[in-house]
Amino acid sequence: MADSTLWWIITGLLVAAELATGTFYLLMLAIGGLAGALTAHAGADQYTQMIVAAVVGAAAVFACYWVRRRRPGDPSPRADRSVNLDVGEVVQIEHWNADGTAQIRYRGAQWTAVYRGAAAPQAGRHRVVELEGSRLLVEPVLPSSS
Repeated sequence: MADSTLWWIITGLLVAAELATGTFYLLMLAIGGLAGALTAHAGADQYTQMIVAAVVGAAAVFACYWVRRRRPGDPSPRADRSVNLDVGEVVQIEHWNADGTAQIRYRGAQWTAVYRGAAAPQAGRHRVVELEGSRLLVEPVLPSSS
């Protein structure tokens, strides 16, 4: 059996394994197998084929890892407006406790609001940015510059 045929079989098996598991990294290794097959077609010896396949596969895995790591993750469902309709609503807070919480009346019930701003909490209008159990995480509403 020709070396290139073996590389094509390995590449096909890696693609099939990726389709079965959903692990995107196996597809990157399949790219390494593709590079090994092309190197075999070019007439290189087995040692060179393995080196090229390993280097290309490892580089593709690293590139995939690096891109995924730099991409921001999905927002928490607790902070997603399409999951929780309270996110984005504005509440009025009259007084903050020393621990950065406040008791407010919202939707006919008593809630604990937790401050999530950079500066010290101040009374006024705040926007709900996330729900954590029965606690509203809020940040101040900035005045509009109209």
